[in-house]
Amino acid sequence: MIDQFWITYDYLGQGGWVMVPMGVASVLMWAMILERMNTFRRLGGKDIEAIDAIRALEGQPFPDRGRGLRRKLLEGFLGARTGTANIDRVVLKHVTEKNRRFLRGKLAFIAVLAGVAPLLGLLGTVLGMIQTFEVISIFGTSNAKAMAGGISVAMVTTQSGLVVAIPGLFISGALARRSRRLESALDEFSLALDRKLKSCGEPALMEAGTI
Repeated sequence: MIDQFWITYDYLGQGGWVMVPMGVASVLMWAMILERMNTFRRLGGKDIEAIDAIRALEGQPFPDRGRGLRRKLLEGFLGARTGTANIDRVVLKHVTEKNRRFLRGKLAFIAVLAGVAPLLGLLGTVLGMIQTFEVISIFGTSNAKAMAGGISVAMVTTQSGLVVAIPGLFISGALARRSRRLESALDEFSLALDRKLKSCGEPALMEAGTI
């Protein structure tokens, strides 16, 4: 296992300094991918029912089960509500938008990092070719060992960039689709709460109009 690690290290080291930012981009990308996957799994898991949320708006306690997206939205709203229906509808929209931004968070950065990797690989390819041509200009084509250094830089960086980018782009697309599904569910739930708040506000408006 240790021998394999050093073999891989030596192989990647042939890519030169370009491998450093590529490695950093890869680590950051996968850290954010794992965080988003865990977050979406938790928010899309077991959750409270819509009827429980309606009862919570009426002042009843809701079951202590599920830690999904509905519960997150409801807890955020209940912590910020004022008790006035019309104002609370605005508060609900604000909390919903905040949760929508949370769902989209880091997805754009993941896509950017996945797109940067092949560009860094291309940079390594150019640097490797320049190094190879410099050797040719000095020694001609007779020094194969000197030429191999530049070719190694070009090939290793290109390969590494594609290895980082291809799965990153596929997973970024899958996470974006998952985020859109959760946003759709969020909007449906928020609409149900908004209708309840609207129905609570209408009788008060009618009473105010009769005074």
